[in-house]
Amino acid sequence: MSDDSSASSLQNPAQPLVLALETSCDESAAALMRGTNLLAAEVFSQVAVHGEYGGVVPEVASRSHLRALRPVLDSVLSIAGLQLRDLDAVAATSGPGLATSLMLGLSLAKGIAVALGKPFIPVNHIEGHLLSPFLSEPEGPRAAIGLVVSGGHTLLVRIRSTGDYQLLGKTLDDAAGEAFDKVGKLLGLPYPGGPHVSQTAEQGSGTRFELPRSMLHSGDFDFSFSGLKTAVRYLLPKHNPVPVADVCASFQEAVVDVLVAKTMRALEVERVDTLAVSGGVSCNLRLRERFQTACKSAGVRLLLAPKDLCTDNAAMIAYVAALKLCAGFDSQLNAEIEPNLRTADWLR
Repeated sequence: MSDDSSASSLQNPAQPLVLALETSCDESAAALMRGTNLLAAEVFSQVAVHGEYGGVVPEVASRSHLRALRPVLDSVLSIAGLQLRDLDAVAATSGPGLATSLMLGLSLAKGIAVALGKPFIPVNHIEGHLLSPFLSEPEGPRAAIGLVVSGGHTLLVRIRSTGDYQLLGKTLDDAAGEAFDKVGKLLGLPYPGGPHVSQTAEQGSGTRFELPRSMLHSGDFDFSFSGLKTAVRYLLPKHNPVPVADVCASFQEAVVDVLVAKTMRALEVERVDTLAVSGGVSCNLRLRERFQTACKSAGVRLLLAPKDLCTDNAAMIAYVAALKLCAGFDSQLNAEIEPNLRTADWLR
C-alpha cells in the first residue's frame, strides 16, 4: 500500500533531496543525497561501546542509537547547509538487522516524513550494499555480478538493473566477515577481530599453513567458511608461541582464494563484464588486490565502493531510495521493520 505522498509530488522528481538513516546494527548513520549526488554523510561508530563485551549487545546498541541519532542528523544538515523543510523524501533501513536498532531509525525517519508531509522510503540494508559500488557511476546500476561480503552476508548476485536481481550463491554457514571476526577472537586480537586479522596478515606468510578451501570445486556458487574457522581452532594448540601473523595471512589467503575463484567463474558463466564488490570485507587490501589482478586479466570492469562506504553507512541507503524515487516508487508509511529478512524474500 502507499499513502498520498509519492514521487510524482516531488518538487524535482529527477533530483530529489533525500535524507536517509541507517541503524541496522551498531552504527548510527545519516546521509543527504540530491539525486545521486552525495551531499553529506556521517557515521557514529559504536565499536568502543561494544569492545568491552567482545561483541554487539542489542540493548546497548539501541541506547547508543538514541543518544547518537540526533547529533548525526544535525551534523549532515549543517554540513550540507540545509534544513529539514528542504527535504523531498526520507528513507531508512528496514532490515535485516537488530530489531530494536532498526525500530529507532525507522521510527525517526517516519516521524520526520509525516511531519513534513513527504514520502517515506524503506530500504533493504543488503540492497544498499549491493548497489553502493555504483554510487560514482553517472549511468547508475548496470548489468553486473555483485559480491556482497560482510560480517553477516556472503552473496553472489546477478544484477540486471535496480530492483531486478537473481541470487547465484550464498554462504551455507558463516559469512566471510563472521569467520574473520571469529578467527580474530580465537587469536586474542582486539574487537572487532576482522580488521585486526587483515592488518596482522600484512606481516605474515599466506603460504605458511595449508588451510581448507571449502566448496572451491563444488560446481555451484555457494560458500562455506565454518570449516576453515574450525581448522584454525585446531591449528593453534599445535604451536607455542602461535605465529599469529602467519595464521592470519594463511587464513585470509584461503578466504580470498574462494571468493575470487567463485566470483570470477560466475562472471564467466553469466557472460557479464562488470563486477561490483561491496560490504565491510571489501575493505580488505588483499581481496582488493586479487580482484584487481583477476579482473584486469579477464577484461572485466571492477567497481569497488570507497572504503568509507563499504561498512554500514547511510549514503548507500539514500542512494537506493533516490533510485526508487526516480523510478516512481510510492511512499510506504505503513512499512514495518524486517529484522529477519531472508535472502529468498527479495532475491529470486
